[in-house]
Amino acid sequence: MSVVIVGGNDRMISQYKTICKQYKCKVKVFTQMPGNFKAQIGAPDLMILFTSTVSHKMVSCALQEASRNNAIIERSHSSSSFALKNILTQYCSDGAIL
Repeated sequence: MSVVIVGGNDRMISQYKTICKQYKCKVKVFTQMPGNFKAQIGAPDLMILFTSTVSHKMVSCALQEASRNNAIIERSHSSSSFALKNILTQYCSDGAIL
């Protein structure tokens, strides 16, 4: 499963990637909005929006791309590793490797 994380904390990027790898997911993490954001998103299966740490412009751009690619959209106010694990547990059929 491919996952795109929009928002979150810069210092948590490596943790987000490690957690997604444990759930056997390919991941792209965007904590800041790059110039060619739409082109970099691609066609994910699941898009996770950490709403407390992301701009409205970035959310609207991400939502447009997600709806165009029929991606599942999950919003979380918390950008913690626990919140990410809960979301991945819900959507990834493989489950975590502990």
